[in-house]
Amino acid sequence: MTKQLGASVLADMLEAYGVTHVFFLPAVLRRMLREIERRTSIKRIHTRSEAGAAYMADGYARVTGKPGICMAQIVGALNLCAGLRDAHLAKSPIIALTGGREANHRDRWAYQEVDDLPAFAPYTKLNAAVDDPERLPDMLRQAFRAATTGCPGPVHLQLSGNSGQVIDNSEINFDGVVEPQFGQVPPDRPQPDPDQIRKAVDRIALAERPVIVAGAGTKMSGAYDALNKLADSMKIPVATSLAAKDAILEDNELSVGVVGTYSRRSANQVVASADLVIFVGTRAGGMTTHFWTMPPKGTATIQIDIDPSVNGRNYPNDVSIVGDARVCLEKMSEINVPVPSSRGRWLEEVRNICSRYKEDYSDVYHSGAVPIRPERIVNELSEAMPENAIVVVDTGHSGMWMGGMFEMRRKSQTYIRSSGHLGWAFPAAIGAKCGAPERPVVCFTGDLGFWYHMAELETAVRCNVKTITVINNNNSGNQALRTTKKLYDDELTARVDEMFPRSKDNFAKIAEDMGAIGLRVEDPDEIKAAFKRALKEKQPVVIDIVSDIEVVAPLAWEKPE
Repeated sequence: MTKQLGASVLADMLEAYGVTHVFFLPAVLRRMLREIERRTSIKRIHTRSEAGAAYMADGYARVTGKPGICMAQIVGALNLCAGLRDAHLAKSPIIALTGGREANHRDRWAYQEVDDLPAFAPYTKLNAAVDDPERLPDMLRQAFRAATTGCPGPVHLQLSGNSGQVIDNSEINFDGVVEPQFGQVPPDRPQPDPDQIRKAVDRIALAERPVIVAGAGTKMSGAYDALNKLADSMKIPVATSLAAKDAILEDNELSVGVVGTYSRRSANQVVASADLVIFVGTRAGGMTTHFWTMPPKGTATIQIDIDPSVNGRNYPNDVSIVGDARVCLEKMSEINVPVPSSRGRWLEEVRNICSRYKEDYSDVYHSGAVPIRPERIVNELSEAMPENAIVVVDTGHSGMWMGGMFEMRRKSQTYIRSSGHLGWAFPAAIGAKCGAPERPVVCFTGDLGFWYHMAELETAVRCNVKTITVINNNNSGNQALRTTKKLYDDELTARVDEMFPRSKDNFAKIAEDMGAIGLRVEDPDEIKAAFKRALKEKQPVVIDIVSDIEVVAPLAWEKPE
């Protein structure tokens, strides 16, 4: 046990857990941030908003599997909390450190001091106040354990003092204990019940039309190879959630696309036609199942999840397996059972469904229309995306275009997406690039999404974080166009901009003014050249692509009544 300044203990422990970046908006833990420079190789990313810091930490965590660290003083704590909601929905490991009320200030109207702790409770696995500096080491260890074990998720520690200064500046007894195994997801792999594994395999062997729906848990577990091996050996088509879009490649004949609301028609059709759905590492939530209609109620299901409270919640299971996704799939592959002869007819039907989808969308994928169709933008990105790229996608129409139409063509590509918060993608891409500086990071968003956190472009420029941001710029938030027209009975008034704002913004010029490289594309034949140039540049790049305001993403396919 040694006496050490709390600031240096915190800096040393973060490095020991493998942290490479911290994302913060001051003033918070100022002494610790100074100690980081003196004692560690950790990089400090000073952001322009608390939510931006949380989103960067989230992007970092999703790419690296390491907890992302974000920090804010007490007055900005709730802004940071708002940024944790997407990580909570995505089950992404984040550790948020905020300032908090000092014990002798409570109920005395101290400057900026409000009890923010309860606000974090719904979005965190651990939400605790650290009032005694001596508790810092053990609570930080617990924070890493909570963030990474079981189903990962965000954690919040409120450190005494409006900027955490009580913890920061106190000398404490440090036992030197660090648990680096909890610095990465997954830290351990819970083993499944062998009897349930056997039941699942036997049940799959009886099915004529099975399909796998793979979710985020397969990504977190590193289960993609095991998933593909099982699917191939038992001849099972694979649909994915948006979060696991990179689980199976486009050219695999078993791949049917993303299922649910932001989906590909072929995936919904296959899942709706299945007689057995095997959910792997997905909660079978509203987006993945299109509000519990894909598969239809009454369809037989198997569910595999590390969290026992997930299995059977939304669909009654024929077989439930609790355990690490990779281990479960590997153990299922070890059991040899004959594949029914009828499986061949099912696979032929699946191939026909997927072929019809491709044929129906071929014209818009290659459209030469001006303004540019988003389908053409996405197709160009599919063709030109580098083999080791990280693709970061916003929600709304961005999520719909990319989820349904972008093609994962190389195993080394990674796909991460917003779990529901518009504007997440751009700061998340900055965090992703920090986590994987050797890989190209490409953000896809719309003009409305980019507006949310455009200030973080200055962060990327200042910190030399080279991202490529592709903006589908229809000069509106055109996901609202369909419903706005309905409200006005298709007769839009002169004041409709109050509800449906439209503009003529040139993001390429804005990017140039902020020190980045801006490229404006108005001709679809220029998309490829602009993207190739962006890949070669050494600075952050914004590609502003002018697209058609009237083209809205297709709604999810639904099974006819």
